[in-house]
Amino acid sequence: MWWGGRGQSFNIAPQKVEPDLGLSGPKSVQRTGMLEPRSCQLSSHLASGCLPGEQILAWAPGVRKGLEPELPGTLICTNVRVTFQPCGWQRSQETPLSSEYDFALVNIGRLEAVNGLSRVQLLRPGSPLKFIPEEILIHGRDFRLLRVAFEAGGLEPQAFQVTMAIVQARARSSQAQQYAGIPLSKAGQSSGSRKPPIPLLETSEDWETERKKQGAKSWRVSTVNERFDVATSLPRYFWVPKRTLDSEVRRAFGHFHQGRGPRLSWHHRGGSDLLRCGGFYTASDPNKEDIRAVESMLQAGHSDVVLVDTVDELPTLADVQLAHLKLRALCLPDSSAAEEKWLSALEGTRWLDYVRSCLRKASDISVLVTSRVRSIVLQERGDRDFNGLLSSLVQLLSVPEARTLLGFQSLVQREWVAAGHPFLTRLGVTGASEEAPVFLLFVDCVWQLLQQFPAEFEFSEFFLLALHDSARVPDTLTFLRDTPWERGKQSGQFNSYTQIYTPGYSQTPAGNSANPQLSVWDWDLRYSSEQILQFHNPGYDPEHCPDSLLPRQQPSFMVPGPPNSVWLFSRGALTPLNQLCPWRDSPSLLAVSSRWLPRPAISSESLADQEWGLPSHWGACPLPPGLLLPGYLGPQIKLWRRCYLRGRPEFQKGLSAPTISGLQDELSHLQELLRKWTPRVSPEDHSKKRDPNTILSQSR
Repeated sequence: MWWGGRGQSFNIAPQKVEPDLGLSGPKSVQRTGMLEPRSCQLSSHLASGCLPGEQILAWAPGVRKGLEPELPGTLICTNVRVTFQPCGWQRSQETPLSSEYDFALVNIGRLEAVNGLSRVQLLRPGSPLKFIPEEILIHGRDFRLLRVAFEAGGLEPQAFQVTMAIVQARARSSQAQQYAGIPLSKAGQSSGSRKPPIPLLETSEDWETERKKQGAKSWRVSTVNERFDVATSLPRYFWVPKRTLDSEVRRAFGHFHQGRGPRLSWHHRGGSDLLRCGGFYTASDPNKEDIRAVESMLQAGHSDVVLVDTVDELPTLADVQLAHLKLRALCLPDSSAAEEKWLSALEGTRWLDYVRSCLRKASDISVLVTSRVRSIVLQERGDRDFNGLLSSLVQLLSVPEARTLLGFQSLVQREWVAAGHPFLTRLGVTGASEEAPVFLLFVDCVWQLLQQFPAEFEFSEFFLLALHDSARVPDTLTFLRDTPWERGKQSGQFNSYTQIYTPGYSQTPAGNSANPQLSVWDWDLRYSSEQILQFHNPGYDPEHCPDSLLPRQQPSFMVPGPPNSVWLFSRGALTPLNQLCPWRDSPSLLAVSSRWLPRPAISSESLADQEWGLPSHWGACPLPPGLLLPGYLGPQIKLWRRCYLRGRPEFQKGLSAPTISGLQDELSHLQELLRKWTPRVSPEDHSKKRDPNTILSQSR
């Protein structure tokens, strides 16, 4: 997505388009109002580059501007995407599905036509083009920019045609929203010979394997939602306490918002359990058995329970969306912000503030997880946004397994994809009002951790860029559905089901396929081997291997919590609660004594002091090995320039080269400059204070 090398292309000659292609001129376009799609089979040159069901609408020769040097090539519009093919760039058979120059129609955030120095028209879906464009600017929702100047100053008919084709294709795309993904058979892979790079958690065997890997002996895989009759937004399988019956699970989940009851998110090898659930459905009237089942699932066999108010101190969905829109507008090449006020404008977007808030809260929760043997329950009303964000960050901070390349992909698959994050809605593909890029906020948080702890992560910034950009590609179902039920229905995992409860986000997907679908983790079908090599962090320290830090048995630094204690973690402080459930007083849990009431914590550091320093009779406990506590004050939170400022090359200066060879070239260049400008002195002399006059005399 960010490279200028191998990838998807259409084998079109760089010369002008032949006049016998059947495309009409501007007047014809205005008269018909719709371009007739031309099948890829009409041209052998175009057919080799098309995805299944893709049709070529129009194309035009042009020059991609904003790069050094500028690239001549061809701008192509299909019913799926807009792509630019540089001259002489041949499609790679190894990576047929991706390109730096591809813009999915759903990824186009802003389209502008330019004529002359001052005439600019913003083209919205369905709007007519008022003049012959000399240039076209395509702004991606992923902060990329494609700027193409047409040959002959836009006087060629193809310039008008391809521009109108993009406008009309965007309008049809926003109405249809039928992106069905690409079956593996269409990507040149047989369904029986290829295994997914990571477990997709679509079978009970996958969940059982992951449970054993985490060492969660007190938990089991529940099949109560196998037919999605508990909640369609939940996966078919999930973890529940071993002693809890499925009949109790079904009843207990009915008392939570959208049927998303408490279940294990992650088991810490020290003994703590991290759970997640939706908000209590206070309008329900559970009986004593239901309350007992809910309490048992929340306690998860622990005497110390902490309920975490997830959304407390975090932005709302509307806040995230507004901040992202402001950030995108600020990072546009034609941003109205003055250069001297740019940093103030960046602060005004609040995006970095929200990143800071997420990291701070995740740091606090990681302290709760690793300082005591307890049950920590993340509770969010919908359980589909910030619960996944915090749970993922806590695992990244707490254990090295999650910081490996495979471990991180498995983490995203479990906490976001399988857990039912509404990708389609949050990324704005459906046009719904609930758009908010929470997942992209999470990716930014991970990038911040990578900057602060570069030796702790096996994956690199470029892997995060690929993941960021893959959120809106139309060739994989991973991010194209809102629920596991929709994703499974589309890929043909099941043909019949009993639907009793349907969350508000779910919509019946159109179409069905018996072929296994392409996953976002099938990187080798979308990126070249050279690009995939850049996914690995060259600064990763292999000494931080997963099994070397935390033994599978309970380590000595983990201590049990106070007996029968229930806490609410909110605004950085632990507050005692008299009961777990909100419906009525629960006699099964004792009120917490005032001697367990801690002092308020105002930062992750003070919370760490509180957790490991009090009470005194527990003894001093060292910081657990492998736990990362990030900084989040002032300049410690930075702007991800390589991602957000890709449309402004002048801001990319000073960034490190993307490859080892590039870094070596930069280092050689800097060393050569140092040799030219640094006086010839012995290495030990560099540590001494030198007289400027002496240095000048030696350099002559």
